[in-house]
Amino acid sequence: MRLPDPQRSRVVLIGTSEYRDENLPDLQQVGIGIKELAGILSDPVDGVVRPENCQVIADEDNLPLIGRKLRAAARQAEDLLLVYFSGHGLIGGKRHDLYLALPDSEWEDPEFNSLEYDKLRNAVLDSPAKTKVIVLDCCFAGRAVTETMSGSPELLGEIEVDGSYVLTAAARDQVALIIEGEEHTAFTGRLLRLLREGVASGPELLTIDDLYKELRARMKAEGLSIPQRLGTATAGLLALARNTAFAATALPRLREQAATAIATGENGNWDEAVRQLRGILAELERIIGHEQEDTFRVRQLLAHATGGAGNSLEAAAMLEALLPEQTRIMGPDHPDTLGSRQYLAVNLGEAGHRDEAIAILRVLLPDRRRVLGNDNEHTLRTLHMLGRNLALTGQNAEAVAILKELAAVRETVLGPDHPHTARTRRDLAALLQPTP
Repeated sequence: MRLPDPQRSRVVLIGTSEYRDENLPDLQQVGIGIKELAGILSDPVDGVVRPENCQVIADEDNLPLIGRKLRAAARQAEDLLLVYFSGHGLIGGKRHDLYLALPDSEWEDPEFNSLEYDKLRNAVLDSPAKTKVIVLDCCFAGRAVTETMSGSPELLGEIEVDGSYVLTAAARDQVALIIEGEEHTAFTGRLLRLLREGVASGPELLTIDDLYKELRARMKAEGLSIPQRLGTATAGLLALARNTAFAATALPRLREQAATAIATGENGNWDEAVRQLRGILAELERIIGHEQEDTFRVRQLLAHATGGAGNSLEAAAMLEALLPEQTRIMGPDHPDTLGSRQYLAVNLGEAGHRDEAIAILRVLLPDRRRVLGNDNEHTLRTLHMLGRNLALTGQNAEAVAILKELAAVRETVLGPDHPHTARTRRDLAALLQPTP
């Protein structure tokens, strides 16, 4: 399962919201829905096509122009071609064929001023795209779901290989609905909600068939027109969206795994912790992306574990790459940004770069005091790290002063028997011990 290649895919959204024939009421919801759908499908992060590959044709009455734009997109598409129509659906001709209404369309005689569905279908079928999808949000759209999508036996075999899918808002003789008070048509509104909110307990990626099944269940439960489909099995191999609800269920599991990995390291197996955290990071980047708080946190933990495994310089390099991104996205005062600065100082110190570590800790300490307070455990850890690094570089007088201050605060805040208080007193005693 994969998402389409956004560079090699094309989306064409056709919508008509205003009509000149008094028998065809205006559908302002169509314009709203088409615009929002374009935004979701061409989103730079989560969309399926690049913004320049998503074409909106709204309230266009020039039928040849629509045809040219449609065929151009169909010729350019190599991976996914998605064509979406929203508006009035009309029935015309002796065969009662389906026509897609344009601003100049006439209710009683749509043949010469409407977009004939067969022409749209043929343009899609002529595309070299591996997966072809047509979505119709209009009355009588079920007429598009015929025995085959090919129009001829010769084309059917090609379609079954490449993959094609038609999804309609209503059955053959049903009308698509607009519910009073809703800003979208019933079908497009629920589709937009699915794309934004995802499917609880659903897969990580949603195919057009996943969307159809969920739409059908929801609209049937609400007593609305029932969506219809026709598609070959291979159309289900290409996803149309990330399931935003999947992250909601995956994140707690991944957070728990990250905590378990760190516990593994603290129990003495930092190499295993590194291995586990690398796998967790890869999954997070795939599910929620690179510039997310959870992803940043696991990158920080991976650097910490890398240092614990004895690779302090590598850990420092990882943190130096992470810090500018954390600062830009989360801000300089975010606890995780401050934590990365401390981890960087620790690893630089462990790698022998004590002066660099001291310089970082001198700037970090007032920041932690300002953001977290003087008695916060993280502030006190920074103070302790500064004192230890000063001692290791022979700056004993300042180190003694810091450790005396720290011992007094920890005894008051944590108690005299707390391990952190005891450790501070041990470090202080070692500095005060006369040199032989």
